[in-house]
Amino acid sequence: MSALSYNQVLHGDCVQVLRNLPSESVDAVVTDPPYFVRYKDRSGREIANDIDPATVLGSFADIYRVLKPNSFCVCFYGWNSADAFLHAWRSAGFLPVGHIVWTKNYASSARFLQYKHEMAYLLAKGHPRKPEAPLADVRPWAYTGNVLHPTEKAVGILRPLIETYAPACGLVLDPFSGSGSTLVAAALSGRRYLGIEIEEKYCQLAQRRLSGVERFMRKEA
Repeated sequence: MSALSYNQVLHGDCVQVLRNLPSESVDAVVTDPPYFVRYKDRSGREIANDIDPATVLGSFADIYRVLKPNSFCVCFYGWNSADAFLHAWRSAGFLPVGHIVWTKNYASSARFLQYKHEMAYLLAKGHPRKPEAPLADVRPWAYTGNVLHPTEKAVGILRPLIETYAPACGLVLDPFSGSGSTLVAAALSGRRYLGIEIEEKYCQLAQRRLSGVERFMRKEA
């Protein structure tokens, strides 16, 4: 890809697709990769590439490459694979500069503990400016019901991340875009977006959601 197109969802494995994106072309990354827990919900839905960190985490070298200097990546992760995530991020060149926890009022599962939170690291490439209004690192969760995707994140929890860590009118990349919640949040926040998704059905779903957002924004303009 000689010139970067945006406001679209690319179908494919991000490990492969990212290699074709230009270096230093993206203003921020907000993403939610697999947690490597062999997830299956009550209806039997699974997550692609949710078994072996080696199949996914090598993508962070290219995520780092396509980010502009002095920019941010917000990445959700699973505690059970924290070592693998941190190794991949640091090997790519990222510096962890913050950690965010969302508290739930329900347990998503229970084993040795009741699991009532979600987590993400704030990662820096280079030395980005500190935001004028930093976010609190403990935040309330909003449950989507996982109607569109088995691990669907609410647009409302993603918008503050984008509005704080992506510049106005900047390009936000989500290499694991699922049903497109990050992309919807970016569009509603006045940012450009680019998604990559390995499952075609979720690409199509994300495109339908984004078409609806674009129609709404044109109507409001």
